Amino acid sequence: MKKFRKVLDGLTTSSPVNPGGSPACGSAAGTPSTAPTPRELEIQETLMSEHFQICKTVRHGVPYQPTALAFDPVQKILAIGSRSGGVRLLGRPGVDCHCQHESGAAVLQLQFLINEGALVTACADDTLHLWNLRQRRPAILHSLKFSRERITFCHLPFQSKWLYVGTERGNTHIVNIESFILSGYVIMWNKAIELMPEHPRNQMKHLLIGFESGTIVMWDLRAKRTDFRIHYDEAIHSVSWHHEGRQFMCSHSDGSLSMWNLRNTAKPLQVTFPHGKTQRDGRKESCKPILKVEYKTSRNSEAFVVFSGGLSYDKAGRRPTLTIMHGKAITVLEMDYPIVDFLVLCDTPYLNEVQEPYAVVVLLEKDFVVVDLTQSNFPIFENPYPMDIHESPVTCTAYFADCPPDIIPVLYSIGAKHKKTGYSHKEWPVSGGTWAVGSQTYPEIIITGHADGSIKFWDATAITLQMLYKLKTSKVFEKPKSGDVGRSAELVEEDPYAVQMISWCPQSRIFCVVGISAHVILYRFSKHDANTTITSLEVRLQCEMEDVISPSDTENTPYFSDPSGHSPQPQPPSPRSNTPDSVRDSIPCLKVKDRMIRMPPGYQAELVVQLLWVDGEPPQQITSLDLNSAYGLLALGNCNGLAVVDYLQKTILLCMSTLELYGSADPFQRLTRSPRKNRQSTSDFCMRGLSNFHSDSKKRIRTSYQSLTELSDNQVSLDLERSKSPTSDHVNGHCTSPTSQPCLTGRARVPGGPEGPRLARRGPGRPPFRKAQSAACMEVSLPVSSLTEESRENSFSRSRSSSVSSIDRETKEAVTTLQFAESYGRKSDTLPTPCLWVGTSLGLVLIIPMSIPTDEQERQEDPVTVAPAGTVLMLKSSVLRFGFLDCGGALINSPYEVWRDQHAPYDSDRPRKRKLVNFSPSSFQEASGDGHLAVVCSERQAKVFFMPSQACLYVHNITESSFVLRADVVSVCNSVCLACFCANGHIMTLSLPSLRPLLDVSYLPLTDMRIARTFCFTNGGQALYLCSPTEIQRITYSQEMCDNLQEMLGELFTPIETPEAQNRGFLKGFFGGNAQTFDREELFGEAAAGKASRSLAQHIPGQGGMEGMKAAAGGVVGELARARIALDERGQRLGELEERTALMMTSADTFSKHAHELMLKCKDKKWYQF
Repeated sequence: MKKFRKVLDGLTTSSPVNPGGSPACGSAAGTPSTAPTPRELEIQETLMSEHFQICKTVRHGVPYQPTALAFDPVQKILAIGSRSGGVRLLGRPGVDCHCQHESGAAVLQLQFLINEGALVTACADDTLHLWNLRQRRPAILHSLKFSRERITFCHLPFQSKWLYVGTERGNTHIVNIESFILSGYVIMWNKAIELMPEHPRNQMKHLLIGFESGTIVMWDLRAKRTDFRIHYDEAIHSVSWHHEGRQFMCSHSDGSLSMWNLRNTAKPLQVTFPHGKTQRDGRKESCKPILKVEYKTSRNSEAFVVFSGGLSYDKAGRRPTLTIMHGKAITVLEMDYPIVDFLVLCDTPYLNEVQEPYAVVVLLEKDFVVVDLTQSNFPIFENPYPMDIHESPVTCTAYFADCPPDIIPVLYSIGAKHKKTGYSHKEWPVSGGTWAVGSQTYPEIIITGHADGSIKFWDATAITLQMLYKLKTSKVFEKPKSGDVGRSAELVEEDPYAVQMISWCPQSRIFCVVGISAHVILYRFSKHDANTTITSLEVRLQCEMEDVISPSDTENTPYFSDPSGHSPQPQPPSPRSNTPDSVRDSIPCLKVKDRMIRMPPGYQAELVVQLLWVDGEPPQQITSLDLNSAYGLLALGNCNGLAVVDYLQKTILLCMSTLELYGSADPFQRLTRSPRKNRQSTSDFCMRGLSNFHSDSKKRIRTSYQSLTELSDNQVSLDLERSKSPTSDHVNGHCTSPTSQPCLTGRARVPGGPEGPRLARRGPGRPPFRKAQSAACMEVSLPVSSLTEESRENSFSRSRSSSVSSIDRETKEAVTTLQFAESYGRKSDTLPTPCLWVGTSLGLVLIIPMSIPTDEQERQEDPVTVAPAGTVLMLKSSVLRFGFLDCGGALINSPYEVWRDQHAPYDSDRPRKRKLVNFSPSSFQEASGDGHLAVVCSERQAKVFFMPSQACLYVHNITESSFVLRADVVSVCNSVCLACFCANGHIMTLSLPSLRPLLDVSYLPLTDMRIARTFCFTNGGQALYLCSPTEIQRITYSQEMCDNLQEMLGELFTPIETPEAQNRGFLKGFFGGNAQTFDREELFGEAAAGKASRSLAQHIPGQGGMEGMKAAAGGVVGELARARIALDERGQRLGELEERTALMMTSADTFSKHAHELMLKCKDKKWYQF
């Protein structure tokens, strides 16, 4: 434990005064203040570097771009391979493991060693890998790299140690699974057929080799020759055996199925076109290829034939299908996505027994479905895994750890009423492995926003993920009429309701959603349905009459315009019918439903705030949002300014441009001018929709306040104006050295002054706002088809100046972050009051104090006063996050309102009154003195200020070559730290308040904007991001959680006895021969087949992984201990045996002596003398 002491005796001295005569704000020295200042600040920091470690925990969602499927019928474990080299292993709920090949090569095929706890993967780089599944984190035991031939297919018979590997050259090689070494036995293409093998199948001592051109070869393994060849006109895609081994079925490229009997291979026994109709000329209509077929028998019914594809070409637009033929009945199941592979699950692992199929596992491109074969209507099983995360593309995420314990059951009970029905009532068939909830669990919730405007709440407790509740924000708006496509269609081509940002207060259950059309929807939670109307507020947040330019463009313009020149009240809307784009003004993009609406239990919309068109220009996207349930306020900002809404009184309190918020305290002394003459066309501001944003297309979201490239050299750089001291790398004389030393000296950098000249407030006496639709449009996601992957990646990691936006060319300033808090708006304040902290893209922080009535009745009637105080703090680059600590270093949470159901039946005994919980720093005054600490993090820098003196205590430059994408003040190990994720892939943690670096790991290079938009930290040392369009990756940066991860993960392998084979009977065994005695060791072993060529394949021993090594070490230690005990016992027994042997030898010697003496005594005596 380390103590940090900060003597603040010099804080009461006067600071240097700037030419304007105003004292400095945010410097190391402050103006005299009547507020008591602590003479000594003691902070005990407990976090050390040993408390942090980066580790992946679990991955959720269907694997992206799946390629292969396998199932262990005894262990009941499922494996899915992907194009990126990942392998997903699934069992019962909670048993979910993701493995990754280091090469990243696509997985071509998967083969389980049934009931052995091992898996073989064949990858596109022509390498075979053997995975050990007998540990919680599987690891590679062996690898075999083919150098001269490409792998096309693998087959591993049940209870065999010999793996058949087919190659592109037409050869079939044999691999010993135990040693993972090639056998010298090879089936050469010129001995079998001069074509490529695709699908080998094993049948006792014969190997059936199918060739894609339509030729089938039966190879005798013992005689090393071909038994027969079958030539067919159509290409073969798959082969499936009948369990008796006398017939097999093939699927072909013309949509036909052919049945063959081994007794007569001259022609097929039967040829059928399941979906091909006979035309008038007698020919079958052309059909699509049947890519795979499985032929399974049943003891109590007719055989099942399951195949994919085979539909006729004449029906365009039909979805992919899976066909189930059961006797004469044909059932076609349409799928939402193309079928990658499927498997028929059977009761027995023995291929020579009646199969008794009970389910079909279907792997789709973006889904995973299991069909129940035991019921005639073939229903699907309800999937316990979260495979529908991507049902609509994910556009934003939020992660909440340690939620109130009652919120998850409530959300689940509401969401369960809207679940789909018609699922199979049987138990989920993939039920392998074991999993138990760990001891260290707490309620966790993940919220995902989607392109179609839907919101999903997920229960993320422990390492599971289960959907709780789904909310559709599009239901708030009217659907566009067929005759009128609507303004939203003009602005957002595909996704006008796409969710851009979310804000949630779990304690009050108030939920806010920011849409891509620059609208904000506020929801309240209720357990009862309600009939209500949705209030709509329209905000005219646009620099319309006073645009901002650099001082060089005009000289005689006053600094600030008349306060009455810019009214915060929205102007009356212009007529909406037949409004051309050039004069479109004060109209919204989306129309809010203005009638009475019945809302079901759950989250119910109460208020919609929308930004309006101004003089033909659409509103800019909303870049920041915060709500506070205790204050009843909502704040939103974009590149034009800030708006504060009172959602209790349904009024707008503040609507000002960013420049107006400063008043005379603007550090850059920017000027104003008349409206711009040349306006950009509206098409430049249109949003193209986010559905393709999370796909393979090379698109980027360009936010209005962030540019991902450097500014040109001829731009007026604000950095030069900020850091004029050549002796230190700081902002206006404030130290920013990496050593994070306190700032003891400084100079004036922000002119202070009176409060902002404009106070925008709407009380009950003001004219009411219309309940109508609001306009907003998020800025466009531009297609960059010519952008290469390399340049795209470099664009994220370039150095960025503090002027991070293309709009900085006009010195505009975006509001990038907002937070309500109990703080000090002025240096002279003695008590904390409700404040709004505003961070901008130029690295400036404004503190706006507010006056909120405390009485509940007065709060509903009296207006809330919002008065910008001119307080400005400065950092490098765009501000990202605020955090607040008390003088003891503990985190100060925002005040909140305790949830109450407004639509519950009225109870006179329990009146519904507002109950507020306030974490004001004043509650810590007795122990820690007055004031609190404010943590401010920007894209390049972090600072800790002492409030109310605004003294900068600590500064740390986070990065110079990159920039921070996400920063959060989080609780870890009963302490607080600042967690940052940078564009160069580094994850960092800094201690608070000293900003001491604790962790800096290069974890994930940012190659996709998806990661930047979805990465988020939470308490408990956890984080998540969208690693692919369909998967969420959760990670931890806590050493404690890494240590407990083994306990949290499920066991993939459980000891199960292999089921015994059925008794074949005397007659079958006598007449059919005993093929089970066929020993492949005498054919494939080194003694019989010799060694394979070393140049053909290279054996690579696996690392095994640290977890495997630990597990193996633990197992070896246990075995050694048991062996030592056994040896001791054996030694003891051997010692006892040796003693008994010695006694027997002594006794034998004594007996020998006595016998010899007796012989000498009696040798001369006659017989009659005895």
